[in-house]
Amino acid sequence: MNEEHLAKILEDHVSWLNDNGGKRANLKNIRLEWANLIGANLKRADLIGADLIGADLSGADLTSADLSSADLSGANLDYASWPLWCGSIGVKIDTRISKQLVYHAMCNLSEEDKKEFLADPIEFANGFHRVISEDVEKIT
Repeated sequence: MNEEHLAKILEDHVSWLNDNGGKRANLKNIRLEWANLIGANLKRADLIGADLIGADLSGADLTSADLSSADLSGANLDYASWPLWCGSIGVKIDTRISKQLVYHAMCNLSEEDKKEFLADPIEFANGFHRVISEDVEKIT
């Protein structure tokens, strides 16, 4: 997708978000490798299966964006809002992003929770309320 077409989609998306015409960004299965999306408002955008490898999403608003099966490997998510909802389960990420997420989580855990996490990270993660209510699968 060329930059001009992407800019038009994002412009229409912002109009849609503001109830000012436009339409929701449908970037489903679109190849956006290395795209410059700094500060883009992708709130509620359809990014299912999007290839965002190496994309710069810093400062991007991803609130309620559907990232199911999207590939964020190598993407820059600094200062981006990552939605913690089922639409972000199944996102492909790399080691760097994994470490960034774990670092932020660990910084905010109590000492007791840190010990529990370090003893068995999978069991700790399976304490997620959506796993307990069987909305999502247990990690094995």
